[in-house]
Amino acid sequence: MRLCRLTLIVCAAALLAACAGLPPSSTGPAAAPPVSAAARSAELDRLQTLLRDPVFALDMAQSLDAAYYRGQGQTPPPFLKPEELTATTPKSMREEKIAINLAGFYALETGAGYLAERDRQPLLDVLQAVADGRRPDADMLLLARFANATWKAGQPFRALARISRPAFVPAARLDAVELRKDFAQIRAAATRLVAAMQDSRGRDNAAQLARLQALLRDTTFAQDMAQTLDAAYYTGQGQPVPPFLKPEEMSATAPKSVREEKIAMNLAGFYALEAGVGIIAERGRESPLQIIDGVAQGTRPASDMLLLARLANATWKAGQPFRSLARISRDTFKPAALLTPDDVAKDHAQIRAAAVRLAQAMRQ
Repeated sequence: MRLCRLTLIVCAAALLAACAGLPPSSTGPAAAPPVSAAARSAELDRLQTLLRDPVFALDMAQSLDAAYYRGQGQTPPPFLKPEELTATTPKSMREEKIAINLAGFYALETGAGYLAERDRQPLLDVLQAVADGRRPDADMLLLARFANATWKAGQPFRALARISRPAFVPAARLDAVELRKDFAQIRAAATRLVAAMQDSRGRDNAAQLARLQALLRDTTFAQDMAQTLDAAYYTGQGQPVPPFLKPEEMSATAPKSVREEKIAMNLAGFYALEAGVGIIAERGRESPLQIIDGVAQGTRPASDMLLLARLANATWKAGQPFRSLARISRDTFKPAALLTPDDVAKDHAQIRAAAVRLAQAMRQ
């Protein structure tokens, strides 16, 4: 799928219209004062600087970790113990390779679920349309933004230094080449997931969600999906597909920084916020900072907060197999549509805490 600059503008406009049907929503925020193109660009420059700053990543992670404990009515403990500052822990190279290649799957699962909720369509119908290339460009752009968020969430687990690379930019600054890579991953994930869900075709949405939940928690399917998406990446680049795992990677481990993992674990809400702000800003009405302020102040409409919560679930999921593949088998690992109100409230608390800290940093 090719998206030129003009098509991206059309997609963003279509996305605004499509999101208008999301329930429930208040009358929304008051009309924001116009923001010049130069001011928007300056805000994106500042956001890009913060995204790439390991010092700010630590600051944000501390803020979100503390917000989690306060939300549970507990006093936040020190973010890092002295021994964690230099400690390492062995991590399976096989599991990391699987985790690296699951970003597109978790983006598809949460993004397609969001579209199914928004349009009141059966989940499998949405997945089939994505696999067949029949979803509107605006929906594919939305899924690409989910994919960018889940990709970002995985980078600090690999190494915190990876967030400082040139590729770590606000999603609005991705070019058509990068978007095509995301589209290829999303469609490959949809094709594989549809095939795995065939036994739920024609059944009600509860049955389809139950089947999806079983697949989400299946470590064998996770490796299958990761291998599929790894192959799709090489195929999309016109390159031969290498073996997914080398023999020596099957049982090998590599040392990983305990400090960096603790930071990575607590950045999911930040990357969800950044992606969601980008999606809302692409509708063309408000600047990133205006949206961030609204989230921090609790004045965004319910439709926006639902989008942000779904993104937070996606980024959280993307981090779990980096910690341990066994974590995806836990009861909390479920389709976003099956989350309880308490689960969603926790995501909202993380998003608002991230918005408060980001708004402060954007003005510094």
